[in-house]
Amino acid sequence: MTADAPSTVRALRTSDFDYELPERLIAQRPAPARDESRLLILDRESGTFEDRRFPDLLNRLNPGDALVLNDTRVFPARLIGRKPTGAAAEVLLLTPLAGDRSGRDWEAIVRPGGKLKPGREVIVSDGLRVLILDSTSEGGRIVRLEGEGEPMALVERYGSVPLPPYVQRVADAEDRERYQTVYARTVGSVAAPTAGLHFTPELLAAAREAGVSVVHITLHVGLGTFRPVEAEDPAEHELHAERWAMTPQCASTLNATREAGGRVWAVGTTSARVLETAVMGQGRFQPGEGWTDLYILPPHRMLGVDGLLTNFHLPRSSLLMLVSAFAGRELVLDAYRHAVREEYRFYSYGDAMLIV
Repeated sequence: MTADAPSTVRALRTSDFDYELPERLIAQRPAPARDESRLLILDRESGTFEDRRFPDLLNRLNPGDALVLNDTRVFPARLIGRKPTGAAAEVLLLTPLAGDRSGRDWEAIVRPGGKLKPGREVIVSDGLRVLILDSTSEGGRIVRLEGEGEPMALVERYGSVPLPPYVQRVADAEDRERYQTVYARTVGSVAAPTAGLHFTPELLAAAREAGVSVVHITLHVGLGTFRPVEAEDPAEHELHAERWAMTPQCASTLNATREAGGRVWAVGTTSARVLETAVMGQGRFQPGEGWTDLYILPPHRMLGVDGLLTNFHLPRSSLLMLVSAFAGRELVLDAYRHAVREEYRFYSYGDAMLIV
C-alpha cells in the first residue's frame, strides 16, 4: 500500500467479543458475605490490573464523587406448576401488559413452549392459576394471573427467584436475600443488577462519610439484556426496551458533581445505560422516565460515566460490548484473561471489576 493510501479498519464482529472460560469459574453461589468478593481494578490510562478485595473500592472514590445505584427490586417471577394433565410447566413473568390496570395480564415466557398454546393453563397452586391468552411475535405469551388477592401478592407468595440459567441449581431461601441488592426498593426486575450485590449498608455509609454522594436511579432489568448477540454484525442486534427513571434531585446532584470536578461512578451496566440515556449535550443530565433500548457498543463514547463498577459478563453479550465501549475491547479482554488466570468467580454471583 502506498504511503498516501487510505487505511481501512475492519468492522467489529460479534466473535471479537468471545473468550474462553472454564465452567468451574462460573459462581453457583454468592460469597459467604457480600463484601468478601474480589475486585479487579482496571486502569484505562495505564492499562494495568490490580487484584484487590471489594472494600478497596472506597480507596478509589474521592470526596465530591457520586456513586450511582440502580434501586430496582427483583420479584419472584418464576412460577413453577403443572398442566391439568399433571405434566410439569413453568411461566417466567417479564413485564405487566401495558394498559392493564388490574396487574393480572403479563408478557411471559413459558415452558414447554410447544405445549402451552393460547387457551391452556398452568396450575401453580390451589391459590394461583396462569391462563395462556395469546402468543407474541417473539415466541412469548400473554398470560393472566387468576387467584384471590392482589396479583403481585400472589406472585410474591407462590413465585421463586428467577436465577440465571448458568446457575445450575434450584433457587432456595438464601437466594431470596442474596439475589437482591441491600438498597433495592422499586419492584420490577426479573434479573438483579449484579454489580450492586457486593455492597453492604456499612460500605455505603462509609462512602457517604467520605464525602461521596450516593444517588439512586432505576432500570428494571429484563431478560433481553442478557440475551446473547447472535448476529455476526453486532450492530444488527436489537435490545428489548426496559423501563428507567431518573428523578430531578438525582439529575441535579450529578450535574453539581460534574460542575465541582467530581466523577460519576456507575454501579453496573444498568446504571450506565440510564446515565447515557439521561445525559444531554456535553455531559448534562436530564431527569425523566420511560423506556430505553439504548445499545452501547464500540465506538460509542460515554458522556455520562467517568468510572464503572461491573461484574464479569458472558462472551458475545451486549453487556461485554458496553464495557468494551467504555474501556476498549482489547484491554477488557486482557482483563478477562487475567481474571481467568487468577481464578476470579464469574457472572451474577461472581466477583467484580472496577474500571478507573
